[in-house]
Amino acid sequence: MRIRVGLIPLFLLACAAPAFSNVTVMSPATGAQVASPFALQATATPCSSQSISAMGYSLDNSTNTTIVYATSVNAAVAAPAGAHTLHVKSWGNQGASCVTNVAINVVATAQAAAPSNAIAVYGIQKQYVWQGVYDTATGSGLATGSTSLVGSPAMSGAARKFSISYKNSAGERFWATFGADKYSKNFLYDAQIYIASPSSDIANIEMDMNQVMANGQTVIFGFQCDGYTETWDYTTNAGTPEHPVDQWVHTSAPCNPRKWATGVWHHIQIAYSRDDEGNVTYKYVTFDGVKKTLNETTPSAFALGWGSTLLTNFQIDGLGGYGSATVYVDNLTVYRW
Repeated sequence: MRIRVGLIPLFLLACAAPAFSNVTVMSPATGAQVASPFALQATATPCSSQSISAMGYSLDNSTNTTIVYATSVNAAVAAPAGAHTLHVKSWGNQGASCVTNVAINVVATAQAAAPSNAIAVYGIQKQYVWQGVYDTATGSGLATGSTSLVGSPAMSGAARKFSISYKNSAGERFWATFGADKYSKNFLYDAQIYIASPSSDIANIEMDMNQVMANGQTVIFGFQCDGYTETWDYTTNAGTPEHPVDQWVHTSAPCNPRKWATGVWHHIQIAYSRDDEGNVTYKYVTFDGVKKTLNETTPSAFALGWGSTLLTNFQIDGLGGYGSATVYVDNLTVYRW
């Protein structure tokens, strides 16, 4: 339960100087660029040998402190763009106080690129039915998977858990249909992703969207974090819509899911558009507030014979002979206009 500063017991407001900090902040890291709201995750051990009664956090010189009566904090914190100091605090049961200060830079969210009239589909991870299947394109191995809604870890209160087991670097693809729109040409994919430790069994994490256009062809907006080449990749159709040759293209933007911090939420935003023929322009990808401009255009129309649909895929590919991995997705939103 969280309450505001006006209801904090008096002993928590004692004027004693903070003791050596017992507060460990896992996210955000000092000096990090983050987009609002950002994920705050922190834990506390005894402060000045006193058992922890509460933790809290505030920004800059604000007297408005959010209190959590627990020994850990897992929260989404909203903040205006600019440089800030995040104060993460703990209080002992006899009035001792400890604090860790984290310097962060909040950048303007890429959502600003979506105009006010954009159609937004929020909470796709919880609002729609998800299914999974072994992706035979990942090789001669085998993968199985499961998915469910969980309350923790979660930013919104309902994150989707994706778990896979695999052999020979195989992958499991999960998908959900979230609408139908033949005419929108601009899209912004926005999600929070959390990799459970360890991440050593993950080769790639793929985040796709498919749209059937007015001419009946399907545009595949394929995008992944490629742990083999350590790059962000996008898909292209190197053939024709009737005789497609689906291939990955490596960008110069770096990415490796095994290098993402585990046990914390990461904010991913991918912007792309298409023309009437299904040529896709991948504009940029933003990872935890750091934007990488791509501006790469490629043919990506496929004559699949699908009915009108908007569909999103989330795929985890394994690494090596065998293993397992768990990844969570929250606040999955697709904007279109």
